[in-house]
Amino acid sequence: MNTQLLNTLRFPLVALIAFSLVRCGENQAAVTPPAEESIPVKVQPVVFANQGRTLQYSGLIASNSEAHLSFKVGGIISRIYVKEGDHVKAGQVLATLDLTETDAQVQQASQNVEKSQRDESRIKNLYRDTVASLEQVQNTQTQLTVATEALRIARFNRQYAQIRAAGDGTILQKIMNEGEYATAGSAVLVFNGAGGADWVLRFGVSDRDWAVLRRGDKSNILIDAYPDQHFTGVVTKLAEGADPNGGLYAVEVSVLAAGHKLAPGLFCTLQLQPPAARSYAFIPASALTEGEGSTGFVYTLNDDGKTVKKLPVHIAFLQGDLIAINSGLENVRQVITDGVGYLTERSVVKLVTDTQ
Repeated sequence: MNTQLLNTLRFPLVALIAFSLVRCGENQAAVTPPAEESIPVKVQPVVFANQGRTLQYSGLIASNSEAHLSFKVGGIISRIYVKEGDHVKAGQVLATLDLTETDAQVQQASQNVEKSQRDESRIKNLYRDTVASLEQVQNTQTQLTVATEALRIARFNRQYAQIRAAGDGTILQKIMNEGEYATAGSAVLVFNGAGGADWVLRFGVSDRDWAVLRRGDKSNILIDAYPDQHFTGVVTKLAEGADPNGGLYAVEVSVLAAGHKLAPGLFCTLQLQPPAARSYAFIPASALTEGEGSTGFVYTLNDDGKTVKKLPVHIAFLQGDLIAINSGLENVRQVITDGVGYLTERSVVKLVTDTQ
C-alpha cells in the first residue's frame, strides 16, 4: 500500500519541480542588466615643445661673511659686551675670558726667558775661561730659544682670550653667556659682515638635477618678505661630491639684493632653468589617472570615438598645471581629462565639447 501511494505522488512532484525551473528561468531573463551607459568625457590636445626642465627649490638666505666667533683658549667668560642685533665696528672687543690664568702663563713664560738669558750669559763667560764646553753653550742657547717661543705662544693665547670683530657687521646670535666655561673653539657669538653683495642661498639637489646644472646658470628667486618683488641669482658653487649623510649635492646661488634689505634666515623659493633642452609632450595634470614614481597612465579615444585605450607614460617633470612626458605619447594627439577617474579599459564613452 505504501508503494502505491508513492507512485501516486511521484508524478505531481516531478511536474512541480519542472514548473519551478521554468519560472526561475523566466525571472532570470526578466532581470538581465541593461547595456552599460556611456560615460561623458572631455579631451585636451597633447602639446609637443622643446624645453629645458625647470628646477624648483627652497631655502634660507645666508651670508658668505657669516662667522661663528670663539676663543682660541678655554676659560671662564668674564664679559660679553654685545647683544643680539648690535652693530659693531672692525676691531671692537666683543667678549673676553677671565685673564687670570692666561696672564699667569705669560708671566711664567717671561720668567723662563729671563732665567734662560742668565744661564746663557754665565755659560758663555765660563766658556771664555775654558771652564765650560761648547756643547754647554749650545744647550743654553737652545733653552733660551725654546723659552722665547713659549713666551710668544703665551702672549698669542693672551691676545685671543678676547673676541674682536673682524670687520663691520651685526651680531646675529649670542650662544653663550657670562660665567659659562667656553672650551677652545666653541662658538660664543654668530657674526655677520655688513657687506651687502654676498647674500647666498644654499640647498641640496639630486644627482639628476646636479648633472644638468652649470656655474653661471641664472635663477628667479621669490622671497617671502618681499612678495611683490622678483630677485635674480647666479649659480656660483656646485659640489663635486654628494653629502654622505643625505646623498644630495650642495649648490650655492648668489642672490642679487637689488637695493633691498636682506638678512640671514629669510625664506625663499627659486627656479632654475638649465640651458639644456629637449622635446617633451605636455599634457594637463588632470589627464593622469594613476602613477607611481616616474610612471603613470593616461586614457585616449580609439578611432571609433566610443571606446578608450589606457597608455603607460614616463613622467619627466611637473610644470605648473602641466606634466612633461618623456615617452608614451609619440603618436597621440589628444588625451582624456574630464571623466578620466571613472574609466576602465572596457568603458564606453561619449565625447562632450565645451559648446554642448
